[in-house]
Amino acid sequence: MSEADAFLGGRLRLHQPPRGAHRAGTDGVLLARLLAAEPGERLCDLGSGPGIVGLACAILRPGVSVTLVERDPALADLARANAALNGVAAEVIEADVLAPGREREAAGLPPDRFDCVLTNPPFFEEGRYRPSPDAAKASAHGFPAEGLDGWIRTCASILRPGGRLGMIHRADALPRCLAALASRFGGIAVRPVYAKLEESAIRILVSAVKGSRAPFSLAPPLVLHGPDGRFTPEADALHR
Repeated sequence: MSEADAFLGGRLRLHQPPRGAHRAGTDGVLLARLLAAEPGERLCDLGSGPGIVGLACAILRPGVSVTLVERDPALADLARANAALNGVAAEVIEADVLAPGREREAAGLPPDRFDCVLTNPPFFEEGRYRPSPDAAKASAHGFPAEGLDGWIRTCASILRPGGRLGMIHRADALPRCLAALASRFGGIAVRPVYAKLEESAIRILVSAVKGSRAPFSLAPPLVLHGPDGRFTPEADALHR
């Protein structure tokens, strides 16, 4: 196994897939910081990969019960190894997020199980991108047409009423994200993420509440890099 990468100022160590495959980074850190789960709450990292989001939450918020869900057996094994490496008693479930409800429930994902769900869904749908020649990377980056709606449907299913969803996605996917959330969530808040302030947004951080009727809100932007190319003070603090 390769040497572990360090996150959160060294508080989290993470073994990752080989370079060239899909690897955890800034997106995972930002997502882990999005919701403030409380001790005793049940948090699910849906589509966890090697586990950066759920394990970061466990380290940042002691007392939160963390479940990592990953369909790829090799990545699920890596998530288990990373949980052990960091001393986190996380549950790891091997399940396909887009599987029918009975299959998900049999795998350990019954309805209304979690208080919080954090997810970084695949960024592309079939017909909208050119898949990577690396099979694992292609699987992590893409899913079938209408996959985002199915992914959000699963998030809504496994959340309890009033439960909170946090998600990161590409900025240009905002209309599709809002459409998928509309009939299932309210209190939707979107924060655009910019690599640099003078450039277009590259990501959106989205939070929402299952069954809420609260209005939509647009949060101030998060800018990752200043003119010198270094992290801005806020981005640096989030990473540490």
